[in-house]
Amino acid sequence: MTEFTLHDLQCFDAMIRAGGFQAAATALHRSHPAVFAAVAKLERQLDLVLLDRSGYRVRATEAGLSFHRRAQSLLRELEGLRTHAAQLAMGEESELHVVIGDLCPRPQVLGMLGRFFSQCAGTRLHLHFEAVEGPRERLFDGEADVILHRIDKSDARVEWVDLCKVPFIPVVAPGLLPEPMPRAITPERMREFTQCVMRDTARHSPQQDYFMVEGAPQCTVADQSMKKEIILQGLGWGHMPRFLIEDELQSGLLQSIAGRHLPGRVEELVAARRRDRPQGPVANRLWDHIQHEVPALRRALGPRKTAPPARPRKRR
Repeated sequence: MTEFTLHDLQCFDAMIRAGGFQAAATALHRSHPAVFAAVAKLERQLDLVLLDRSGYRVRATEAGLSFHRRAQSLLRELEGLRTHAAQLAMGEESELHVVIGDLCPRPQVLGMLGRFFSQCAGTRLHLHFEAVEGPRERLFDGEADVILHRIDKSDARVEWVDLCKVPFIPVVAPGLLPEPMPRAITPERMREFTQCVMRDTARHSPQQDYFMVEGAPQCTVADQSMKKEIILQGLGWGHMPRFLIEDELQSGLLQSIAGRHLPGRVEELVAARRRDRPQGPVANRLWDHIQHEVPALRRALGPRKTAPPARPRKRR
């Protein structure tokens, strides 16, 4: 058996993943004959039949599937080596792009970024604010080095740092609903009231409907602060992050309508970046800084301890 090349192996891998020679050629930016010849050469070198060409569609043989499974570790190691080489070749980045999503407690997150970039005079921070699916879209469009938002943790292209959990609570201003308020408020009951929702800043991703009640009139806003003000003024109702309305809930300016029919939700706020892209030295230092700051961020956003009511003094 003669030695096979990485090029031959990559062509075979692309053929299995894409399901055909033409699709594999497109993925590799090669010609169809070049990919076909590389796979045939690999079969000759291994003295194995890797593909069954007898049917309408070419498919892998049992030997081909087994060989492909074992080849994955080598191909992953090759990709990791390329990424590492790209990182070694990078100098200090002149700029970084960070996207803050609508789940973020801005004072704490901006403080965390401010402490880092005050020590990086040679790197310019480009700060972007996006909502709903906007942060994720920026990340996968290559327009963000780090995003601070929710992600799909099953996506193998992404690595993340868990920052904190953000409870979202459905709230209204006193007087919006007729008294007495029912114990269990249903989405159907809220359909007659204007629901205040966040505007999705994604440009081409499928629109996501978070917390939306179908059929309810809507008021769409660009940020959580405007949403909070609209709800406070009795112009609508909606789900708000608890860290933003803690004082209003305690003072009675806002009332929770959470229950078994409108339970709210707890979102996981993370810092995320692409695992499949090289990261420069400043980006890696920022990543380490974020991990170091996580405990302080969680303490700042933890449940507040309320003082117990004072005991009345006994008269003597």
